[in-house]
Amino acid sequence: MTKKQLALEVIERLKKEYPDAGCTLDYNEAWKLLVSVRLAAQCTDARVNVVVQDLYEKFPDVDALATADVKEIEDIVRPCGLGKTKARDISACMKILKEEYDGKVPNDFNQLLKLPGVGRKSANLIMGDVFGAPAIVTDTHCIRLTNRIGLVDQIKEPKKVEMALWKIIPPEEGNNFCHRLVIHGREICTARKKPFCDKCCLHDLCEKNGVEPVPAR
Repeated sequence: MTKKQLALEVIERLKKEYPDAGCTLDYNEAWKLLVSVRLAAQCTDARVNVVVQDLYEKFPDVDALATADVKEIEDIVRPCGLGKTKARDISACMKILKEEYDGKVPNDFNQLLKLPGVGRKSANLIMGDVFGAPAIVTDTHCIRLTNRIGLVDQIKEPKKVEMALWKIIPPEEGNNFCHRLVIHGREICTARKKPFCDKCCLHDLCEKNGVEPVPAR
């Protein structure tokens, strides 16, 4: 079995296990996902979903956040951690959206990367979830699981994992595949030393269980 064949089998099994997988950050507008994904750094999605309710109640649109005092934003988002940095990035980001993009989130990957606080992971998430473009979101779950399964070979750097996965994951599958990895990583293939392998739909495919490594074709 080549890595591409392994990838296709993993994709199909995860589809059956988690047919309705999607983004676990709550949003109904593109700019809200942009805010939430910045707040989610080193914070749980569940907490972000609670905190943004107060943020949007006080600042209900891009213009309101763009003109808000950064300290006011910080006071609200502090429970997500790194409040000062995240508030500064959100403020600067909303100002750019207001001044350069008519309050809209750009649908270009490279333009997204130029926004304050937006890296490749965030840009891929927005491109995939908001605009339906091919995307691979290399968060901690994706990196951990793809290494354990053997889809990548001991690669920990997010961009390198992303580039390796682009070679073996069909473009139309990437976004939902990564969402399913998040659920699987939280519920089954956890970061603990002993994940729940007995409940895992990928158990017989997993390199961690002594399966012979697949060739990199």
